[in-house]
Amino acid sequence: MLETALYLPVKRFLENLGYEVKGEVGGCDLVALSPGSPPVVVVCELKLQFNLELVLQGVDRMAACDEVWLAASLSARGKGREADKRFRNLCRRLGFGLLGVAADGAVHILLSPAALPPRRDPRRRSRLVDEHSRRQGDPAVGGGSRAPIMTAYRQQALACAAALADGPKRPRDLKAEAPLAASILRRNVYGWFERAEWGVYALTDAGRQALERWPQPSVRQAAE
Repeated sequence: MLETALYLPVKRFLENLGYEVKGEVGGCDLVALSPGSPPVVVVCELKLQFNLELVLQGVDRMAACDEVWLAASLSARGKGREADKRFRNLCRRLGFGLLGVAADGAVHILLSPAALPPRRDPRRRSRLVDEHSRRQGDPAVGGGSRAPIMTAYRQQALACAAALADGPKRPRDLKAEAPLAASILRRNVYGWFERAEWGVYALTDAGRQALERWPQPSVRQAAE
């Protein structure tokens, strides 16, 4: 069983509470935003078992969000760390919520988060909200670490690549698909683009391979 198997049950649980949930945002397994402005920012970290590493991840996330939840699989016999009063007391003192995911996917609240006033890091919090808001849909399953994460930047870079698939273009021609097209083409973080002539960019072989790995809708399909 992989940590990613916990993502959908926890995502559905938080969505039922009214949050919009996306995975692998800013290094967090799961970020949930409440409706309204400013939103309540909830971070949830996933592990197969409740352990110290999970708690340490939660501590690291405290400054970037309003609530921290830790989620892990429930032990088969109910004798895992989630049953340890010392572990639950530690999480209670830190203000963390605990979620236990059963084998059938049911999510149980083991501990509700306390409204403690941790020291906030406005810059980290803002980055989470910005990435969550700019990302199209929810393309990354929380809990994974081996595959490249589909960030908002990668999504726009793929949009640029799809627009260049039929031939070289200028950055201004791509603004409808990717508002940051000029910066993306110039920085060329993934090596997908090359300058065909002054002010005109073309797709590299690496860019075509990226489109094969992450197919994008054509301009006509997007319009429909």
